[in-house]
Formats: sequence, structure tokens, C-alpha cells
Amino acid sequence: MFRFECDYCEGAHPLILQALAKTNLEQTPGYGLDPYCTRAAARIRQICEAPKADVHFLVGGTQANTTVIAAALRPWQGAVAVSEGHIAVHETGAIEAAGHKVLTLPPHNGKMDAQDLRALCKAHFDDSSREHTVQPGIVYISHPTETGTLYTLHELEALRAVCDTYGLPLFLDGARLAYGLAAEGTDLTLGNLARLCDVFYIGGTKAGALFGEAVVITNDSLKKDFRYNIKQRGGMLAKGRLLGIQFDTLLRNSLYLQIGQHADRLALQIRRTCLEKGLPMAVDSPTNQQFFVFPDTALAKLEQNFTFSPICKPDASHTEVRICTSWASTDTAVNALCSAISAL
Repeated sequence: MFRFECDYCEGAHPLILQALAKTNLEQTPGYGLDPYCTRAAARIRQICEAPKADVHFLVGGTQANTTVIAAALRPWQGAVAVSEGHIAVHETGAIEAAGHKVLTLPPHNGKMDAQDLRALCKAHFDDSSREHTVQPGIVYISHPTETGTLYTLHELEALRAVCDTYGLPLFLDGARLAYGLAAEGTDLTLGNLARLCDVFYIGGTKAGALFGEAVVITNDSLKKDFRYNIKQRGGMLAKGRLLGIQFDTLLRNSLYLQIGQHADRLALQIRRTCLEKGLPMAVDSPTNQQFFVFPDTALAKLEQNFTFSPICKPDASHTEVRICTSWASTDTAVNALCSAISAL
């Protein structure tokens, strides 16, 4: 059975396992105050061209999203996201459980449109009775989006301009950032993200790490007391060096980008095969997530040897699925899938 339902089916990249094994018996301070976390943070500041950024290591994406948003917002404020954004659909109300409403906007190819954001903010702040409604307090986006699409530099700059107008921090979820940075035709870099976002994170869990997300804070007003919030929300790992070692390894010698390039290349091979077979493409994604619609009869044949993530049923006899590659996807597995699709 070849698994294509997500990009975290496997454990971790061999180089990470080697680094963890090599340092296993070392004694270091806990809670992220060890030399490995310090070195990984310094490496992140360097590659992001953000020498004054604060860097914190958390275990998972939902934890990172909840911690950042709770730290940034006052009790009467909410987080603005598109209706299919991760915090709106796939985090079991984690943001609401922390006491903050998610204010949703319609997605445009998975992305937030700056004009929609401006209209939402203007409607709220122009309202004479605005104190009776939840105030927009932070803007949440992800790159890649939930459907594998990418923001352009121009689109991110447009969102930044609206955030500046209304004094809102811009927060970018980078759980799958490796696959976005490596995608063909992208014009966004880590330096762009550090310049345009108040806070973002570099995802590890879905990009070759056992677990871990590196939160990068560039806005000074969000830095104060952030570790208190990490601890209160259960995000301060006692054996923090496990996170530092992983990110120091991922971000050395361009391994992180290589992981993204590998997965994207294989995903585009699957995409070409699906298109050649005449299967409808549900989303035009250049990243490791591909979305296609299959007849249920054909899907049943494929699922004898392959697993995918079902998304929805456009009608009674068809299913949209997500096909996802990762750092560990092999040419053998992808060739087998492509041959099976071609033979349908």
C-alpha cells in the first residue's frame, strides 16, 4: 500500500534521526534554552534576513496558531481568515476555545483578497456601534493555502498595506512552507515573509521533522512575554533541544528547500498524469498537494493499492480527493500511482 493522504505519514528525515542519535546522551538546559535552539534561531534569523527577530520553537501547528493568536489579541478581538483557512475548518474550534472568534472572508483560489479585508475592516471601524461586535485584531493566512495555492509578492504586499492602515498584525501559517518556497514560479522568499509579516512560522512537522514549528516574530510589540504564553498553553517542551536539533538540521545546506523541491516535483508528475488522463483538476496547485476529481468506480480500483484524502463529492458518482507527496515519497511509489491512473 502506497500512502498519499498527507505529508506526515513517515517519521523524520534520516539526517534528523542521525543528529538526534548523535546528541542523545548530551546534557543540556531545558525549555529551549540549550545551545541547539540558540544555534537554530541564529540560523533562522540569518536566512530570513531578520537579525532582530525572536524565534520560538513549538511542537505543532495548531499549538503554534493558538499560541500566536492568543498572545496577539485582546479579549474583544478576533482573527480574520478565509472561510476555508486552517483555523476556521481544521482545528476543532481551538481559536474559539481560547476565547477569540474567527471572522471569515470568502476565499479566492484559497487566498484572502486585500479588498475583502479592507471592506471588512472599514465596515467595522466605521460602525458607530462597533463596540457591540468582535473587533478584527489579527489577519491569519497560510502559505501554501489549505488548497495548495500560493500568494504572490504583490498579493502579500497588498494585505500588508491594509494591515498597516488598520493597525493589524499579519500572521502567516507556514506549516507547509517548504513546499511553497520550492514551488515553480513563486516569487516569495523567507526574506519577504520576514519583511511583510509581523509573525510567521517555518513548518517542520509536515516537512521532514518528527515534530516542530519555528515561530518567527518580527514585530516588537508581539515579542514581550511570549514565552509566558507558550508555557501557559502547554507549548514549552521540556526537552526543547529536540526541536533545536531538528531545525538546525533542516535549515543547514538547503535541506529544507530540497525537501520541498523533491515533493513538488513528484506532485507535478502526478498532476501531469491526471491531466493526460482527462481527470478534472479541482484546484490549480503548484505544490505538493494536488486535488482531482475521480469517478468512484476508478477511485475504488486505485484504493486497492493507494490511499488519498477524500475532500468532497461533487455528485453521487464522483469524489474529489487530495493527493499529497512528501520528503519521503519515492519515485517508485509515484511511478506506480501514475501507471495505475493511466491504466484506468
